[in-house]
Amino acid sequence: MNAALPLAPAAPLTTASMPPETWHRYAAANLPRYTSYPTAPHFGPLDEAEWRSWLGAIQPADKLSLYLHIPFCRALCWYCGCHTSVTRNQERLARYATALRQEAWTLAAALPAHAGVSYLHLGGGTPTALGAKHLAEVLGTLRAAFPFRPDAELAIELDPRMIDPAMAEALAGAGITRASLGVQDISPAVQARIGRVQSEASVAEAVAALRANGIKAINLDIMYGLPGQGIAEVEATARFAAALGADRVAVFGYAHVPWMKPHQKAIPEASLPDSEARLAQSAAAEAVLLAAGYVAIGLDHFALPGDSMARAAAQGRLHRNFQGYTTDDAPVLLGLGASSIARLPGGFGQNEPDERRYLERVEARQLPIARGRSLTAEDQARAALIEQAMCGEPIDLGAIPPGIMESASPRLTRLIADGLVRIEAGRLVSDPRHRPLLRHFAACFDAYLGQGPARHSKAV
Repeated sequence: MNAALPLAPAAPLTTASMPPETWHRYAAANLPRYTSYPTAPHFGPLDEAEWRSWLGAIQPADKLSLYLHIPFCRALCWYCGCHTSVTRNQERLARYATALRQEAWTLAAALPAHAGVSYLHLGGGTPTALGAKHLAEVLGTLRAAFPFRPDAELAIELDPRMIDPAMAEALAGAGITRASLGVQDISPAVQARIGRVQSEASVAEAVAALRANGIKAINLDIMYGLPGQGIAEVEATARFAAALGADRVAVFGYAHVPWMKPHQKAIPEASLPDSEARLAQSAAAEAVLLAAGYVAIGLDHFALPGDSMARAAAQGRLHRNFQGYTTDDAPVLLGLGASSIARLPGGFGQNEPDERRYLERVEARQLPIARGRSLTAEDQARAALIEQAMCGEPIDLGAIPPGIMESASPRLTRLIADGLVRIEAGRLVSDPRHRPLLRHFAACFDAYLGQGPARHSKAV
């Protein structure tokens, strides 16, 4: 089937550009982010008994990765696309923390022998919304319920406005080793338009507090495509992240999906940069970070050369899951908390997204699974190819099953003709100069694209 593709010169392309109208056509297309395959819109009902059978198939040599979802914030940022809500109700927060601890015990009891936890990620929402006491209790329960490997990485997403020396000390005491802070944009004018006002000083002070308490691995998230944002604002924010010495910087494009997140209606669509401006902003952030010595990784990440993610990318060990790009190579990802998603060799499972229903089921000593998707051999093969494409890795043409190659050929042919992908030494190689368009390469292997009512954000 490989002969259906046009031959391309083995040498790298000699130009970094393509006709502007072609670039913008790709950039404006709507595609999944491919943090899973099949993607979440293609999940269906899944009962607890079947989920328990999948858990029972975990092997003694399998490492575990844990994800905890804390769906609370003190204030709602208008750009947010996460599953979260605003609360300061201490009883509600305490009940949720207790439920997380109970779920951990119920889940641990359902597992056969395994190789222990190698990675833990706390996301949200804002995990610190639980407060230092509840966070410490939850993490303590996790360590009691699951054996942690000595080299396990414990990562947490943080709002810099909620980090003071006491919280930093509590996080370090609970074993956190990596922190990811949301910066988005340092311009006060842009911050006012997205409902996320935080000073440069507050971010710098949060980073200093974390480092002073031994949490040395720092990730910073910045964004482009925000209302009122221009190249100058994006460049200033990228320089700020580099000046703080972040080990990793993620450069995310704002996804305007008000049909999914109604609070985004607070951001007028007319105030958003168009596809051409978004592309220029993405390129500007990349130029700043590359000049500062960062290595470009995958679609939208940058890391210092000595960081574990940069090493993994260089060695072909980079992975992609619901947290984005990661060094996590565990074959089993278990999700705890309302709406969290797990990945097992047998398939995906998502917890009850409704907080009330989640609490009721956990308190009844049930596993609160609600939706999921079993994986066929073809799904698994396509998922591996999509992960390779999203990680910017070459794909051996001879390793692509014939049926998948046949369905992928029309899209691949277009990408090769337009210079996004080339055939080199029997491999499909994506042009690193078109990194923002990697989702198009991945989409070639997606058998479900265009099926069902799913709507996706723009590719750039």
